[in-house]
Amino acid sequence: MGVQKVLVVGGGITGSVLSLALAQRGVQVDLVEISPVWHGVGHGITVQGNALAAFEKIGILDDVLARGVPYDKLKMCKADGTVIAEVPTPRTGGERLPATMGALRSDLQSILCDRIYAAGVKVRLGLTATSLAQDAQRAYVEFSDGTTGTYDLVVGADGIRSKMRGMLGIDTLPQPTGMSIWRVVAERPADTETHEVYYGGPRYKAGYSPISKDSCYAYVLDEDGTIADFGGGEGGRPAWELMYERSEGYTGKWGKLREAIGPESNVVHTRIEWLLVEDPWFRGRAIVIGDAAHACPPLIAQGAAMCAEDATVLAEMVTGDAPVEKVLPAFMKRRMPRVEIVVRNSMKLVGFEIDAGESTDRDVAVTMSEALGFLASGEA
Repeated sequence: MGVQKVLVVGGGITGSVLSLALAQRGVQVDLVEISPVWHGVGHGITVQGNALAAFEKIGILDDVLARGVPYDKLKMCKADGTVIAEVPTPRTGGERLPATMGALRSDLQSILCDRIYAAGVKVRLGLTATSLAQDAQRAYVEFSDGTTGTYDLVVGADGIRSKMRGMLGIDTLPQPTGMSIWRVVAERPADTETHEVYYGGPRYKAGYSPISKDSCYAYVLDEDGTIADFGGGEGGRPAWELMYERSEGYTGKWGKLREAIGPESNVVHTRIEWLLVEDPWFRGRAIVIGDAAHACPPLIAQGAAMCAEDATVLAEMVTGDAPVEKVLPAFMKRRMPRVEIVVRNSMKLVGFEIDAGESTDRDVAVTMSEALGFLASGEA
């Protein structure tokens, strides 16, 4: 018999998709999120076809497509904006769905939040799990406000810096990739219909994706370091000023976009880390999924897709007839080949960017095609 009551720890894409998918299958779901602000938070995001397929399973695809910008190719440019090539993007969600879509993460989260509340999920914000005990039938959780709960299954979907991972005795920790990223939502350049990437400039690369009629999500992949290492942070220079400076040398449309970066711009800088838990993701009736179990740099743009796939597959499997102790190992066995090729190949691409003289354009193309082709050829 499938699970009846589930605790989901973490309200990002993984936890939100899982909570909605479980509730739609008749499961009583408690969702706790450490942040007191949940509805409508986040920056730009690239969503590929297999993520859209997961959204279709939980009935939010039309809403997502209405808020984002679908496209089916990647435009590769020199640092001055000269187009080198236009490359079709594999349709990892099947031929019916767009290959890729740009969106605001906050729009996606808002859609999920509205559906989650409507589905009757019990949402508690500003709260997290602090202890976990189990026996053969139940998992027992204490929360940060002193309350407790009893569940058939506990799912840690609390991101790359997961606390649940430690509670389960999993000691794998995030590792630096050797890169960091500057991000901003800016005015969409005229005649921009797809993701454009600029190579050969002063940084590893820069690019932007349309995310709405008027906006784009722009980024610069830079050297490793915290914002303080670049002279920012508390008491330092503002992030917008640093991004403006670090993106000097990219011209064409990017140059026009760059000139719009100013004091009003919401610039975010993040060190890029990666994680792959190769030991079991589960202990008894508890499991970590999504970025808590596997997190990749954004070079293949599959992070959100892997999280959404985890969530829909787990919801499907734990509401079947098999007992939890058999479902969780089967779930990891099913998911590991897909998440592993994404993480491994993403890290290969990081290596190609950092040691540019050691790779060719063909190496990059083969590595990306291998991962996306594998995803397109099979089911989540």
